[in-house]
Amino acid sequence: MPYKERSIEKQYFTIGEVAAQFKVAESLVRFWETEFDELRPRRSKKGNRLYTPQDIEVFRTIYHLVKERGYTIPGARDMLKQKGPQLKEKIDVVQSLEKVRAFLVSLKKEVEAAGKADPE
Repeated sequence: MPYKERSIEKQYFTIGEVAAQFKVAESLVRFWETEFDELRPRRSKKGNRLYTPQDIEVFRTIYHLVKERGYTIPGARDMLKQKGPQLKEKIDVVQSLEKVRAFLVSLKKEVEAAGKADPE
């Protein structure tokens, strides 16, 4: 039987890792925990917060609403309660479109650079 490589995914992330991933302060992550009931990380025996990938997805949704779309905290809270699953799908689509746009912009720059380098 052939050996099959298993990808090891991290199950828990610290507050510092979550804050670094979104380029925000750790205090903002703690503040949003108090403001949004959906964001409840586990705690270690020492009391450290441990975020699961599901917690990070909730945080990503909150970040999108508050930081990118400009919602107030009460507005974002209401939006999460009303349209939670639909909202996640929309955010996923927006993020994939942003990646495609970034790829196309970089491709355009490469084509322009190649055109300037080859002045036939």
